[in-house]
Amino acid sequence: MDTFVGSRFRSAWDSSTLEKNEKTRLDSAKFRICVFGIGYVGTVSAACLARDGHDVVAVDVNQDKVDLLNRGLPPIVEPKLAERIRSVVRAGRLKATTDSLAAVSSTDISLVCVGTPSQDNGSLETSFVSRVAQEIGESIRKSTNFHSVVMRSTMLPGTMENIVIPILERTSGKRAYQDFGVAYLPEFLREGTAIADYDDPGTIVIGVDNDPLTLRRLLQLHAKFSATPRILSIRGAEAVKYANNAWHATKISFANEMGLLCKAMGVDSHEVMNALVADKKLNISPAYLKPGFAFGGSCLPKDVSALRYAGRNADVDTPLLDAVLQANENQIRSAFRLVAATGKRRIGLIGLSFKPDTDDLRYSPMLEIAERLIGRGYQLAIYDSNVRLSRLTGVNRDHLTSRLPHIACLLRETMSDLASFAEVLVVGNRKEFLKNSSVLKGHDKIIIDLVRIAPEKQTGSEYRGICW
Repeated sequence: MDTFVGSRFRSAWDSSTLEKNEKTRLDSAKFRICVFGIGYVGTVSAACLARDGHDVVAVDVNQDKVDLLNRGLPPIVEPKLAERIRSVVRAGRLKATTDSLAAVSSTDISLVCVGTPSQDNGSLETSFVSRVAQEIGESIRKSTNFHSVVMRSTMLPGTMENIVIPILERTSGKRAYQDFGVAYLPEFLREGTAIADYDDPGTIVIGVDNDPLTLRRLLQLHAKFSATPRILSIRGAEAVKYANNAWHATKISFANEMGLLCKAMGVDSHEVMNALVADKKLNISPAYLKPGFAFGGSCLPKDVSALRYAGRNADVDTPLLDAVLQANENQIRSAFRLVAATGKRRIGLIGLSFKPDTDDLRYSPMLEIAERLIGRGYQLAIYDSNVRLSRLTGVNRDHLTSRLPHIACLLRETMSDLASFAEVLVVGNRKEFLKNSSVLKGHDKIIIDLVRIAPEKQTGSEYRGICW
């Protein structure tokens, strides 16, 4: 099985106690697993794990659910679930109980699938997770085995670190990662297709920090699947679940908003969206889904604005398209705040055009940053190998010299000139920075990165990433 290991965790993986051959060839070990929560995720997970040959104990405070499961009956409605439960209960591989202490003490792994509903103010209700963590911790206190506590409940980043792990350590009297394992395993099961989603996952994400044994157990649990497991930090895995659901909600709202606009303009919205999703290069792909700086150019800003105008003319609200431009403006403000927070006044911009390998300045967010810095009294210098007066001709040169003379006079011919002037370098063009990185060596600069120069870099004293 291939495994994707996030850049921050490659060293932990390589230095773990796993033998080299176990990284690429995982055995088919069977585990004793308890599943907390007999809802959609818990019931489906328990049934599928038992079908795969593991011994499973399902735990719930609801005696009626426990009794139903022990009779071989599903406590929820889900296609193909009834026959699966009936089969594994008869085989003796799945049973249910309300006794959490006994369940944990007789198993190797706890999968926690209890609910985390919204409270009235929109915050997350974590009381069910906290109660289960306390029960698991009390059982771990009495155990001599290394038990792996794996959360599947949807939780905001930091919940494991700030709530779950402290409860486990306090109630068990033991240390996480040393005396018991902790991991986060987000689920991506949809009601109505949950078993199909379990058997053919689009992705497998494992959140683990310095816990090779729990990681090995989870890799073994997923060894049968063709999807490549992606190993992230616990916080990263917690965030993935929210990113997924927010993306799904955004897609639905986008399709609906476009549907209303298309109908108002006499267009079949389904034909339009069918054409949109047929493009696997730009539309249904990783294209554009890389956090960074604002968009610009001759197409995106003006076309979003034109659709909003068409909506107003047709009495169709476009809240999502409105928010797209608001979100873009927010990235520009965020970049400006990063510059202001340095307390420095001599600023160098690397890149001015709206994207690499072009001299197009139309709606360039880097140009907008330059305008705001000038307006706030910063001393500014700019380097872009594609936007130099010595190279520009025709319309582009006329546009820069006649409409943006205050920008034209700030352009530097070499990166050395920029590095000699600036205290802070704002990187808006990754290619320009990397191509001239040797020139910057030896210069003591604060780097503000809007384009992700390198994946291993994280915000620190001399380096600030806009989204990392």
